[in-house]
Amino acid sequence: MPMKKVLVVDDTAAHLQQLKEIVADAGYQVITATSGKEAVAKARAEKPSLVFLDIVMDDLDGYGACRELTRGDETGEIPVVFVSTKNQRADHIWAEKQGAKALISKPIDSEIIVKQLDTYV
Repeated sequence: MPMKKVLVVDDTAAHLQQLKEIVADAGYQVITATSGKEAVAKARAEKPSLVFLDIVMDDLDGYGACRELTRGDETGEIPVVFVSTKNQRADHIWAEKQGAKALISKPIDSEIIVKQLDTYV
């Protein structure tokens, strides 16, 4: 059985690396992107089983990328989980309205990330 792919998206190198390591250690193939536009393109090309997506990014923020992914014909079935410093009640509501399954707040907690993998992949 092929290894399941997870797309990890963050424009901060340290956060990207940390999330990449957690997902890889959990036994998944990791694809990375550093912007919303790159995330949408890679999701369409690679068809990951899950996307971990930062919100605050240049060019296309996570909310916009999530809308494109969840409403796209090719990517609409891929679960999106935000991983962000944004953690107000309004952020959680807005994330849900964009089609995200969850919003996990930074600093990144590996147990919470693995729980999301277990839930959605």
